[in-house]
Amino acid sequence: MREILSAHARRTAAAGLLLLAACASPPPKDHPPEAGSAQNDAAANASFDWHPLVVAPFGTRLVDSPIRLHEVLFFREQSQGPAEIESKDCYAVDGTPPTFIGQTPDEYLMCFEHDRLDHIDASVRIAADDAPRVFGRACALWLGNAQPLTKADDACEGRNGDIAFSARLMAAPGESTAELLITLSDAAKADAAKADAAKADAAESDTEPEPAAPRDPGSPPSAAP
Repeated sequence: MREILSAHARRTAAAGLLLLAACASPPPKDHPPEAGSAQNDAAANASFDWHPLVVAPFGTRLVDSPIRLHEVLFFREQSQGPAEIESKDCYAVDGTPPTFIGQTPDEYLMCFEHDRLDHIDASVRIAADDAPRVFGRACALWLGNAQPLTKADDACEGRNGDIAFSARLMAAPGESTAELLITLSDAAKADAAKADAAKADAAESDTEPEPAAPRDPGSPPSAAP
């Protein structure tokens, strides 16, 4: 009787050890932990955040910039007047600029108008094959959409709080990479500029002369004044 109980106890202990081993074994490789996947997605989404690019509030004076800058010279358009040319200047960072889309921007410029921060331009290059998907996902996050865009749009505009953003995707046929550009500016100033442009267009359309009525081919030509 004692030997039977001992054998039963050994079988019970062995079954318990097998159960513990099964519970402690790692999950199959093709089913990674959900928590880790969620953390990776959160980190990837965070890399699209453009807020770190705004290192100073718009309107900040050039002399009060929190980072060291050096001026970048551009060839100005002929359509710009001398006053407009002299009032706007762009500067690059002395050092490494803030990251964007998980990498250091190829271009990062802080542009000032009358020595006050007016807008920030940044651009990164991404693989051309993956560019539409990346841009669609980024735009969906910026606009607060639940799902990435299904249409391969090449422009994305909106605002977040008091900051307006305007992004576009530029891809040339045959190129292995595409360029994602984003401009950040003061939303209130951008709204005012759009309102002024709309008023100017409306005023111009009101002052346009009406087209002359077509002349009857059978009528005599009008006399010269």
